Amino acid sequence: MHVGVVVNPIAGMGGRVGLKGTDGKLPEARERGAEPRAPPRARRMLTRLHAIAPETAVATVADPMGETIVREAGFDPDVVADPAEPFESPPAADVEYAEAETTAADTRRAVTAFREADVDLVLFVGGDGTAADVAEALEGSEIPMLGVPAGVKVYSSVFAVSPEDAAEVATSYERTERREVMDIDEDAYREGEVHPELRAVARVPVSADLQSSKQTGGGTVEALAEGFAADVDPDVTYVLGPGSTVGTIKAELGFDPSPIGVDVWRDGEVLVKDATEREILDALGDDNEIVVSPIGGQGFVFGRGNPQLSPAVIRECDVTVVASRAKLDDVRVLRVDTDDPELDEELRGWVKVRVGKFETRMMKIV
Repeated sequence: MHVGVVVNPIAGMGGRVGLKGTDGKLPEARERGAEPRAPPRARRMLTRLHAIAPETAVATVADPMGETIVREAGFDPDVVADPAEPFESPPAADVEYAEAETTAADTRRAVTAFREADVDLVLFVGGDGTAADVAEALEGSEIPMLGVPAGVKVYSSVFAVSPEDAAEVATSYERTERREVMDIDEDAYREGEVHPELRAVARVPVSADLQSSKQTGGGTVEALAEGFAADVDPDVTYVLGPGSTVGTIKAELGFDPSPIGVDVWRDGEVLVKDATEREILDALGDDNEIVVSPIGGQGFVFGRGNPQLSPAVIRECDVTVVASRAKLDDVRVLRVDTDDPELDEELRGWVKVRVGKFETRMMKIV
């Protein structure tokens, strides 16, 4: 197998610092102390790929878009492209990737080089914007693409569920199908408006370890919210995740929610609205509870759209999952992708999901 590997080094950096994305916000993300997300996720994928298929031939891009990470995983890559302004020397640590300056044109240039190198598959690490750039460069080609999710939103159905799953899919798929590449306007998203736009249709390996496209929530959750509000404990600090379902709970608690942000509430008081990871950690008390709802169509509880709920935050809290019956009917299982494989393993298993004023349903996190 011959694969092309390209990494968007700044993908997802705006997530934990509360920026809902990185488009147009990279300087502010850096000022807030954002750390790279894509390089370590690329490393996880490549480490697994080398473990199961060390004979894989890899084409990649000069740093900061893949070369050093590919070599660290044990491959001897063919470097077929350079970013417009490559690093003068390979980065020694992921933190140096925070200073990277790459563009959509760099991604398209890399994928064009992969086409010329006649790769069998393009493995990219990034979010929906990166997916759209890869799909554009592959237009008219039969070469499939597969994403390692590293963005904040990840609406498209061209991504594996986790970095390790991407390696598994890449080495085991037997056929491909056309999948949608979706993206949204991040400025509108930061204002609470979600308007997914179809950017492309791309050929993608077929596997159960691919995520579906996101779907908007449906059905009423008023009874659920009423029941939750009646059960709140004044001594517990509630970390309320994004989305319409938890937003209904926030409204029932008596405040105007940040629709796609994380709000922290305790005993009738909003401690932080639209909080960053650091602000959440600073607001926590002795007893803490995260309240989240899975993404419709995908089933992710952590790892899509809520990176502020980082492993450090999750480890300080109990977790309550809430969802409408309609949403759960649409997903077979729940999923997590926290950037911490050990925590992902701890979270896996059967959980009670609150679906009504008193009712719960058992669902499995896989």
